[in-house]
Amino acid sequence: MGLTTSLFDEGPPPPCPARFNMAGYVLGAAVRTPEKDALLVLGPDGALLERWSYQALADAVLGTAAGLRERGLRRGDRVLLRLGNVSDFPILFFGTVAAGGIAVPTSSQLTAAEFARIAEDTGARFVAADPTLETPDGVAERLGPADWSTLLDTAPEPAADTDADDPAFLIYTSGTGGRPKGVLHAHRSAWARRMMWEGWYGLGPTDVMLHAGAFNWTYTLGAGLTDPWAAGATTLIATGGPAADAWPRLSARYRPTLFAAVPGVYRQMLRNEAGLAGAFAALRHGLTAGERMPEALAETWTAATGKPVYEALGMSEVSTYISSSPAVPRRTSRAGRPQAGRRIAVLEEAGTVAPIGTPGQLAVSKRDPGLMLGYWRQPDATEAAFAGEWFLTGDRVAMDPDGYVEHLGRTDEVMTSLGYRVSPAEVEMALADHPAVSEIAVAELPVRADLSLIAAFVVPNGDWPGETALASHADARLAPYKQPKLWIAVDRLPRTANGKLLRRALVEAHRRDR
Repeated sequence: MGLTTSLFDEGPPPPCPARFNMAGYVLGAAVRTPEKDALLVLGPDGALLERWSYQALADAVLGTAAGLRERGLRRGDRVLLRLGNVSDFPILFFGTVAAGGIAVPTSSQLTAAEFARIAEDTGARFVAADPTLETPDGVAERLGPADWSTLLDTAPEPAADTDADDPAFLIYTSGTGGRPKGVLHAHRSAWARRMMWEGWYGLGPTDVMLHAGAFNWTYTLGAGLTDPWAAGATTLIATGGPAADAWPRLSARYRPTLFAAVPGVYRQMLRNEAGLAGAFAALRHGLTAGERMPEALAETWTAATGKPVYEALGMSEVSTYISSSPAVPRRTSRAGRPQAGRRIAVLEEAGTVAPIGTPGQLAVSKRDPGLMLGYWRQPDATEAAFAGEWFLTGDRVAMDPDGYVEHLGRTDEVMTSLGYRVSPAEVEMALADHPAVSEIAVAELPVRADLSLIAAFVVPNGDWPGETALASHADARLAPYKQPKLWIAVDRLPRTANGKLLRRALVEAHRRDR
């Protein structure tokens, strides 16, 4: 390729129709292949619990949309989802989008207080909640399982005639200031994902996708549902939070051609390599995203299964846009290459495009149809995320002459846990009120070459309270993926002359002293 500056541009993305509804687009296979399997719902033991054809799925989604309208949903109203990995989740999600509303998926791992803050921020019209999950009263009109069933049985109506730039869904992600930010996406974001079909998956209608993620996550919503259905492929859902050893059993029985997970799931499966090659015999390749996959882990997976694994780099604001694929081979220490149709640059501090090989901040052009509309009700944060034509990702990278990108960390202090981005400030705010905590700082601490954990550095208010008490305090206030896994007592927290907390200095001091 021979790039001389860190600017990758292989032409414009495929143009999205001006009138475009994300749900209507995703359900297009109901017209092409109405009787084909769209969705199989599996138990952790491998039992087939539900089978949905494309026609049945479309009827359920469009019936739910009609039912929501009858219940009073208006264009732009928000519907919060607080559910696990069950078929009701995608039906309610796409039903809301089909009705012209804004779907707001949330993690079932959130505490009631965390969920209430999101509900208040959205001003939601409805909340569809699993009755086994604690959900505060009064946040919105509640839709329980009986309501979902009634909605689903409503006579289907066509998807709303929406503009491609109309809002479709809202994803909450950690902000550097400790306040979760709602990332608002347009209907066109689903169309933009077509750049991933060749740029990452090699996706086609004959594929069977098994995804190990939770539905609320953009990785799963996109790679596990939106893309396979838009392509006319089949998706496998595993309910009940399967353990790592369940995935080979499910694969052996249902023979997926694509398997998607975070690196940690691959690592856990490889603890018992016996039988992996047979279990994944139908697989063309694996997919991974959410956090960096170490080279040794990718090599071990390929040696154990005979199958490659392709990595993607992305974020909630624009999904995955840099990747390896069957057409773009993995390269050591590289996250991949920008997908065809993307305009990507590495910017120096002055905002100019960096020379090849020079580290800088990764930026995505505003022209990208997959880019968010903005941060929900945070105009200042939205403005700060852009500079000229560029959206600033906060990722520090370097680009080589072939366009491959090496990820060098974050320009901010956002951490990665189980593929989720977690704000240290949010965790600190949740834990600082423990009576035995005088001060607290949270940071990502490398514990070996291929693994980092969230660590809490605590200045005790008197005697050390013990890890059990601190962990219990965290469990009551934070989703499991946000909770520190290490608790470290320190005498003081390092700060600048202006009082700014130096989290990286804490990590460096701890590693130096060990």
